[in-house]
Amino acid sequence: MNGLHPPAEKEHSITGRSSLAEVLRRHRHAARLTLEQLAMASGVSDRTLSDMERGRSKGPQHRTVTALADALGLVDADRRQLVELAREGRLRDRWARPTGLCELPRSVDDFTGRAAELAWTGELSRTGDAPGTANVALITGPAGLGKTTLAVRAAHTLRPDFPGGVFFLDLFGMSARPLPVEEALVTLLRALGIPDRQIPGDVAGRASLYRSRLRDRRVLIVLDNAAAEEQVRPLLPGGGAGRILVTSRRLLAGLEGVRRLGLGPLPSPEAVELLTGILADRGTPDEGAAVRQLARLCGGLPLALRITGNRLVSRPGWHAADLAVRLTDEERRLDQLSAGDLKIATAFGLSYAQLAISTRRVFRRLAVVPGRGFDAALAAVAGGTPIQGAWDALDELVDLGLLQDGTSGRYRFHDLVRLFARDRLREEEPAAERDAVAATVTSWLLRMATTAGRWFDPRYGRPDRPAPDLAQLSSAEQADDWLRVNVDNWLGALRHAGAIGRFTAVLDCAESMDWFSDQWMHAPHWHEVFTLGAEAAAALGDPARQAAQLNMLAWVHLVPRDDLETTLRYTAQAIDLATRSGATAQIALAHHHAGGALRRLGRLDEAIAAQTTAARIHLANGDMDRYCHSLGGLGTCLRDAGDHTRALEQYLELLALLDDDRSGITPSVAAFNRPIALARIGECLGSLGRRAEAIARLTEATDLMEHARLPVPQARSLETLAALLAAEGRTGESRRAYARAAEVYESIDDGEAGSRCRALADTAP
Repeated sequence: MNGLHPPAEKEHSITGRSSLAEVLRRHRHAARLTLEQLAMASGVSDRTLSDMERGRSKGPQHRTVTALADALGLVDADRRQLVELAREGRLRDRWARPTGLCELPRSVDDFTGRAAELAWTGELSRTGDAPGTANVALITGPAGLGKTTLAVRAAHTLRPDFPGGVFFLDLFGMSARPLPVEEALVTLLRALGIPDRQIPGDVAGRASLYRSRLRDRRVLIVLDNAAAEEQVRPLLPGGGAGRILVTSRRLLAGLEGVRRLGLGPLPSPEAVELLTGILADRGTPDEGAAVRQLARLCGGLPLALRITGNRLVSRPGWHAADLAVRLTDEERRLDQLSAGDLKIATAFGLSYAQLAISTRRVFRRLAVVPGRGFDAALAAVAGGTPIQGAWDALDELVDLGLLQDGTSGRYRFHDLVRLFARDRLREEEPAAERDAVAATVTSWLLRMATTAGRWFDPRYGRPDRPAPDLAQLSSAEQADDWLRVNVDNWLGALRHAGAIGRFTAVLDCAESMDWFSDQWMHAPHWHEVFTLGAEAAAALGDPARQAAQLNMLAWVHLVPRDDLETTLRYTAQAIDLATRSGATAQIALAHHHAGGALRRLGRLDEAIAAQTTAARIHLANGDMDRYCHSLGGLGTCLRDAGDHTRALEQYLELLALLDDDRSGITPSVAAFNRPIALARIGECLGSLGRRAEAIARLTEATDLMEHARLPVPQARSLETLAALLAAEGRTGESRRAYARAAEVYESIDDGEAGSRCRALADTAP
């Protein structure tokens, strides 16, 4: 008697044929004890108690059960029942231990999701027996994804289809000594009922006998945790009725004739469902939002979800929101993802230990890459290795599931694996070395971004002598692709460089994006890029370059953000700085942006004056590239003022300049502006009632915009074209133009305009 609850509450025995989990839970509830309180009273860990109550531990040691009985104050029949249920569980456990019988482990009670994957494994029971049939299924994936759990669940589900037996063998692929083939064959032959005296002494003989038994016997064998192809290959059937299901962290790409399933994280709904199921017995109020946040922080990794759930189950006083706060701290997330002997870092560490020393170095140094994806060139820079060494390291990391192999030669970390790599870097390399790696990666990314951005700047274009250590870009298209695909990386490098005072590199990079930003108008990062550029110019004490960055911020608020008053504030600041520093080009550019804002505010006389001033200064400076922009802006102001005839004349003058090889306009600038000029000409012709000519011009313009990847003007021009086609009675063409406009609008996340065009496509007369 321990005085934890009144005697009256113990007088009624809990009888009936129940499981150990049910009996223990009922006694604890009767005693009004939490798991934590019972753990403290008995000296048994809350983790062990949780496993017992959830049915994961069915045969605890006698001393554990007696300690619990003492803490609960159990006597007579209640005590005998608890002790007897534990003894029966230990007997069952003894038969389940590795004895050569390869007994299939039990399936977890709270298995969740993976319906498509289970259906895939179900094909093992339906494949034919003909030679060459894929009677081997292979599940691969990183640590913590639940490969073994899935395989065991599948095997239990398929058991009725395999009357010859279902067997399980752990190949210990991640241990220092994976199970040798000769031992694996002996174990499997014994499980198949072959007496020891009939088992051949050599590997070839054992493998031959093993395959002969699988040929005629409908069995399913789960080979879990395979190390390599050479360990698995002798254990595969040569054909016939037997089936094999293999799991491995490695891809085992050398195995031929097998069906493959690359396991990924659980989708968000299934991750939430799994975590909710684990927490079902807590009896706490609804914590749906916090549980969803926990599932997200676990990255859909079943092991991480289970650890998180177990921590909460074993600590009733905790709230899911409290643990979510702890996991939000990236520096401590891996430490928090541990419960008893389950640790996510340990699972990753087993894979890490399998890597070559040079690959470990690349792996941990990749943690300094700012973005989520990277290619071999960046991996080589981070790892300090030649490109071929980077390819070899990346192949090994993908093979072990420590990296995800994406499209077009790009790779990415799972979020938790990235944190593990960061921990390894912090533990295994001194601070000075870490800082040097970060500086090298930052410098390389900024130089790459600057070089790529300058492809679109008329003053630069193709580099004369590309830096030999940079990835080579042979065309503007390649430069465009590099900047878009690597935006998280070079933008992260820009932030880091600004934070550590590398202002010249920041400003060079921001300036290089001036002309490229027109190619990617609605990207969300331009405000940050040019703000960092303006701050860098101010820190360097260069008002002319600061004015240029303020002009770029004016453009951001004029075009992508549609914030006209803020545009005018930036242009006023730019004019002030440019006037004081004599930067006439920036004065003109500020007037050009101000003219665009004033036009859209309806202040057309001021807008026309601003664009006229901009055009005059650009022409005086001999800057024909900027001059053509101002001519286009002036034409738009005249169009909005209702003077379509003068606007048309202005646009035709602009088009003539763009088509004149002697105009001094850079070819790339001409190519960019030509489709826009054609579209404006088409709009003016349409307003003047010359619809057939307008349709021809707009059709040509939208085709050129498609090729030049100018989705914003393309969508608007397609919508104008569709309306003109409808007015001409060309209904089918009009509907197609509206539908295409909707697609382009949706590609730039303008759902409202997309819906409008789809509705017009459906209702066009």
